This record gives sequence, structure tokens and C-alpha cells, in this order.
Amino acid sequence: MSLEFFLTSLVVVLLPGTGVIYTLAIGIGRGFKASVAAAFGCTMGIVPAAIASIIGLAALLHTSALAFQMIKYLGVAYLFYMAWKVLKDDSVMEVSENKEEVGFARLAMTGTLLNILNPKLSLFFLAFLPQFVSPDTVNVTALLIWLALVFMVMTFVVFVVYGAFASYARYYVIQRPSVMKWIKRCFAATFGFFGVKLAFLN
Repeated sequence: MSLEFFLTSLVVVLLPGTGVIYTLAIGIGRGFKASVAAAFGCTMGIVPAAIASIIGLAALLHTSALAFQMIKYLGVAYLFYMAWKVLKDDSVMEVSENKEEVGFARLAMTGTLLNILNPKLSLFFLAFLPQFVSPDTVNVTALLIWLALVFMVMTFVVFVVYGAFASYARYYVIQRPSVMKWIKRCFAATFGFFGVKLAFLN
């Protein structure tokens, strides 16, 4: 693994996307442990895209307009659903002192779906990983798997850090319900923005 791969991956992971926004939302609403579950789910959502790029299925999305459009609009619908859910469903970002660990599996599953239904992720891996494979590599598949695993670990660690900061802020939010209302609106608007952006992706 080169330093170039590490730095490039770090920049990509740090950039705010649907996974980051989701982890931040859960961290503020449910606390640190819940944000770890969200971060884990988002990381697991990378697996299908990584596998697809390694075995060449991502090329289908690149060449088949129908396959790409189907996955794209599923992703758009899910992002709009998340925007509505954050805004209207109090259980998503319910801020309280209750430490009961309920629904972590569901939080992780939602994070996983957010990434699975993002066709840009598989195309990203298809374009990203081969750049760091030299022509004289003996076992290309093994190297691609290793790079994908490193990227996933980095994603999980960075998302956990994001979640930690968000959960730290939640203690201030608990005492300010009006602040939480505006935060929910911002997160909902962000999910809606990502949905519109994905809808116009060619």
C-alpha cells in the first residue's frame, strides 16, 4: 500500500457524503454507541461495491444504462425517504438521556442500504482501485482486496470519529429542543440535496 493511496483514501473518506451525514445525525440523536453502529453499517455498505469492482460487475453499471438508472433511482428514492424520516420520525434523532441500546442492528442496516443503493460507489471503486495497481503486480485480485479492506477500515475509523464529535455535541442539544429542530431540518435538507444530485447524475 502506497502513501499516495492512503492520503487519497483519507481525503475521500473525510469528504461529507450520505454516510457521514447519517452517522452525524445518529450521533447527535442517539449517542456514541449508536453512531458506531451507523458507522459500521455504512462501512458494510461498501462491501458490495468493492466486490463488484474487483470481479468486474461494476463495469456493467458503466456500460448498461438501464442497470445504472435502476440502481440510481432506487438510491434517489431511499435518500428522499431518509430526508422525510429524519424530519418526521422522532425515533431517528430522538435526543434523551436514555442509554438503552435498542435498534442498533436497524441503524446499521439503514447505513448499509444508504451505500448499497449508491451507484456512484461502485463506479468510484472501479475507477479508484486500479490506479494503485502496478502492471508488474503478480496477484492483482489479492492486492485489490487488500486495498478495499484498508479503505473500509479507514472509513469505519473516520466515521466513528465523526460520530464521537456528534455525540459530544448532543449533550448541549438535549437542553435546547429548538436547536435540535433546526439540526433535523438541516440533515433532512442535506439528504434531499444528495437525492436531487444523484437524480441528475448521468
